[in-house]
Amino acid sequence: MYTDRTLACRDCGDAFVFSAGEQAFFASKGLVNDPQRCPSCRAMAKQARISGGGPREYHAAICARCSGQAMVPFAPRNDRPVYCSTCFDVVRMGAAGATV
Repeated sequence: MYTDRTLACRDCGDAFVFSAGEQAFFASKGLVNDPQRCPSCRAMAKQARISGGGPREYHAAICARCSGQAMVPFAPRNDRPVYCSTCFDVVRMGAAGATV
């Protein structure tokens, strides 16, 4: 039913074989699209997703509750309050208690 096919990797351009066994596996999982990357580029893309593309960048901010220094893993915006970890826990618990 399935036969080996040669595909071109969208990242490196190298040819790779999409074997009959792989095609049967893809079909058994309900996948209808052919793989776009060769196995090595697929592994590199997976590793980049897992590691998040590198170390996490932190930004300095002033806590909206205690006015202390806070380091947060996102760029603060002026339209949303930023809390230090201690105040964040207090605010989160207060919000959780309000919904009960």
